[in-house]
Amino acid sequence: MKSQMKILLVEDDPRICQNIHDYFFQEGFLVEIAKDGLVAKRLMEEKSYEAIVLDINLPFIDGLTLCKEFRQYNTHTPILMLTAFDDLDDKMHGFDVGADDYLTKPFYMREVMARIKSLLKRAKNQIPSEQETFIRVEDLLIDLSTKSVRRGKVDINLTPREFNLLLKLARAKGKLVTKRELNKDIWGGSLDENNNTIEVYINFLRKKIDKPFASNLIKTKVGFGYYLGTHEH
Repeated sequence: MKSQMKILLVEDDPRICQNIHDYFFQEGFLVEIAKDGLVAKRLMEEKSYEAIVLDINLPFIDGLTLCKEFRQYNTHTPILMLTAFDDLDDKMHGFDVGADDYLTKPFYMREVMARIKSLLKRAKNQIPSEQETFIRVEDLLIDLSTKSVRRGKVDINLTPREFNLLLKLARAKGKLVTKRELNKDIWGGSLDENNNTIEVYINFLRKKIDKPFASNLIKTKVGFGYYLGTHEH
């Protein structure tokens, strides 16, 4: 018998909590519920889940703090954040602490499910094969087993989102990666065409990967996308 995927739902609104629980249960998921940040913190530390649905406004410990602390020891479990806020700065903050996707209330249950299935699929595709432990681009070394990055002799500290973005570019092996591909694979297709989130995160990466060093690895092909390497397209 195929084992059911387990989801942690962290939500203090009883109606939303029940609706998501029932919908996911009908889709074949096991759902464990935490209605405040303290309970969620304990469950996140003690148990493993295929994905986490995390509200921002919670009693005792807010969702942004929970996400940031969780990412210090778990960089792979997908997190879908729920919030009543629709401000770009709030979304950027959520992404920066390690959220994988962002959904603003009110929402349709079908959309929550679609986002979670997309995150689960993406997480599965990001699992490295036994042959793929390290990826090297020039003097940049990415260690997939430890989720660490080094350029030359310098260790580079990246957020989970920055790491996944860099990994996507590195796996392309110098080929161009379009903004549409990055939106789909890193943000789950949640960004609209006029959103500048990708450019912002590319700049974050450049400040860490390129600025302190003699040569630039992250290249832009204006109007198309980005690639990694020292050669020109």
